[in-house]
Amino acid sequence: MADYQEEDLQKFLKNVDEITNLIQEMNSDDPVVREKAVLETEKRLQFTEEDQEEDECRTTVDKTMISPPQASTKNTDEINTEAFLASMEKDAKERAKRRRENKVLADALKEKGNEAFVKGDYETAILCYSEGLEKLKDMKVLYTNRAQAYIKLGDYRKALVDCEWALKCDEKCTKAYFHMGKAHLALKNYSVSRGCYQKILEINPQLQTQVKDYLNQVDLREKADLQEKEAQEALDSGTNTAVTTKNLLEILSKPDHIPSFYAGGIEILTDMMKDCKLAMCFSTAGKDAVEETVCMSVLRLWQAVCSENEENQRLLVLRPDTGQLLPSLLASRVPNIRQQTLALLLQLAQTENGRSLIMGHLDLTGLLEALVSFLDFSDKKANSAMGLLTDLALEERFQVWFQASLPDVLLALTGVLKRDPKVTNTSALCQCIAIMGNLSAEAATRRQMSASEEFRDACLGLMAKCEEDVDLFREVMYTLLGLMMNLCLQSPCVSEVWAMEVSRKCLSLLNSQDGGILTRAAGILSRTLSSSLKIVEEALRAGVVKKMIKFLKAGGQTASRYAVKILAICTNSYHEAREELIRLDKKLGVLMQLLGSEDEILVGNATLCLGNCVEVPHVASSLLTTDIVPVLLKLAGGDAQKTAVQLNAGIALGKLCTAEPRCTARQGAQLLLWRKPPHPQGTGESSGCSRRGNTVMGQGSFWAPTAVVFSLFHSRSLLQPLLFLPLLPLPLTPSPLLSVSFLSPLLFQKQTSPASFFFFFFFAWDLSVWENVP
Repeated sequence: MADYQEEDLQKFLKNVDEITNLIQEMNSDDPVVREKAVLETEKRLQFTEEDQEEDECRTTVDKTMISPPQASTKNTDEINTEAFLASMEKDAKERAKRRRENKVLADALKEKGNEAFVKGDYETAILCYSEGLEKLKDMKVLYTNRAQAYIKLGDYRKALVDCEWALKCDEKCTKAYFHMGKAHLALKNYSVSRGCYQKILEINPQLQTQVKDYLNQVDLREKADLQEKEAQEALDSGTNTAVTTKNLLEILSKPDHIPSFYAGGIEILTDMMKDCKLAMCFSTAGKDAVEETVCMSVLRLWQAVCSENEENQRLLVLRPDTGQLLPSLLASRVPNIRQQTLALLLQLAQTENGRSLIMGHLDLTGLLEALVSFLDFSDKKANSAMGLLTDLALEERFQVWFQASLPDVLLALTGVLKRDPKVTNTSALCQCIAIMGNLSAEAATRRQMSASEEFRDACLGLMAKCEEDVDLFREVMYTLLGLMMNLCLQSPCVSEVWAMEVSRKCLSLLNSQDGGILTRAAGILSRTLSSSLKIVEEALRAGVVKKMIKFLKAGGQTASRYAVKILAICTNSYHEAREELIRLDKKLGVLMQLLGSEDEILVGNATLCLGNCVEVPHVASSLLTTDIVPVLLKLAGGDAQKTAVQLNAGIALGKLCTAEPRCTARQGAQLLLWRKPPHPQGTGESSGCSRRGNTVMGQGSFWAPTAVVFSLFHSRSLLQPLLFLPLLPLPLTPSPLLSVSFLSPLLFQKQTSPASFFFFFFFAWDLSVWENVP
């Protein structure tokens, strides 16, 4: 397209936009805007007349009137202005109508061109896109589509011109920059191609992953181009190695020789390729061969030409038959072929680009099954195969594929769990189970695994085999427990029978002397106990409370988390568990120590246990000399970040005051007149309290969170004193749930006054059920 045509197009589009804006302003409700638009229109009209005089264009008007009308009262200038505006508005509407019609035609031509493009008829696609641009010259998608068709035909210069036109229509057209990058890459303008791809990232940072792939392609092509030039220079210079390589390739291309002839030639070629920059001279791969010697030689040759040469790696993997060939060679019945294929794949997986090639072009299902079968080996080949699988499993693309293809590979993974650890490479087996454990962290993957009865039973079977000699199979047991911990996260548990059997085995493992196995066994129990009261009963008979107290005394954040959650479940389910805990920890010193932890999961479950235990007779009295009340008050009042912790602390406080009214007498001032310090000047945070605490209603005002107020009303001894206090300004959030279990004691107390009832409803507005911290 000529420069003058481009200039006319831009000028025309600018005039259309300006006239459209003038018409909209003249129709405005604002008289100032209308007056300004009229003045601008008159100036534009005068400027148009001057242009016509300069171009020596004259328009004559026959002013003869056969029947002259009556003299108008309107000003002549006003009539001319209105006529011009009406003409302009009419013209704009006509242009808009023609544009809509042309848009329909252009869209139809675009779809027709797209259909031709999909069929591979790029010439027809270009014709359709060109016809569409004749209808609508500023339709950017037609330029970018035509550029893509030009690239398919190898006409990169025309593609660049179309991309430039698309950017004139929209300077942020990422599709145009993408096609420009591809065209410049084909023209070997590597720096310009990088600039185009980086421009995409500036426009849309969310395309970082795609841009990274494009930039990698540029780097690979540039590196390959350099290696090719070096190889050609060596060939042109008559280097012995280069000439010999060329001759060997010509000899090996001759048919009808015995296999040993080809094998010998490939061996010579392989040796020449090592430590040599002439790998780019090699551009063909060997054909499938039945004989082991030829196949081995080809695999070694592939290793040689792909060593530190990503372009050759790309050429190898992109061959149509490689995707199925390599996994089948990896699963060959010939051990040497399997070993050489594994060595080739390990070589590819050393770089990010190589791993991307493997995941994008190889049969991953066949590859995974073949790698898992290396567990048959007892030497380092099994470890190498599992190392390759571990590297692939860390890639996001592999994880997405695994989740979608799990039904196809679950049988192979189940087979791994059914192996006998006595005859399997222990280290490789642990690696494979760890891969399954890491992948099961995804909820969708975990759901499919736990839904398979065969997979679950295989876990139990391997666990039973390891129990025969825990010391010998310690690593396998430890890794397996990690996988089963993730499976037990599935809620609700798919099988109560399975959960019961797992719990029994974990209870027996609590007698182990290995700290790692103890911790993971406790972790599984913390997730299976809640699935059935029968499991809790069996755990209590096995002395789980005593063992968990030992865990808490020994310390360790992870172990303590599991232990206190187990205690919370047991004490919440059975009164016997509370009594045993009190017998082992008479003043609840272990639990009270946990209340000062920074881990709110520990604190939340500790308050739950504490609230359960104060229901045991005489326990609340034993806490009179402790600082339990102010500690719970602080947690309920906003020091805790989690709402569940605040509620547990508030309800535990209410239970404590109910069981022992003297707690109220000792801490009455703190309970009833507790003031929260006002906000410091210039900050939005109150001193000594979390940002997520309840909002202060005013400086010096009384403050109490809903959980604390409920704990006060849960104690009858606090009810009457509160009736004489002024109404406290509390920030209340309506909640749809009101616990009838807490309302019923007031309903049936004869001494409950109407005022007490009012207070209860006022403060119970935000009441929630007692919540167990997960």
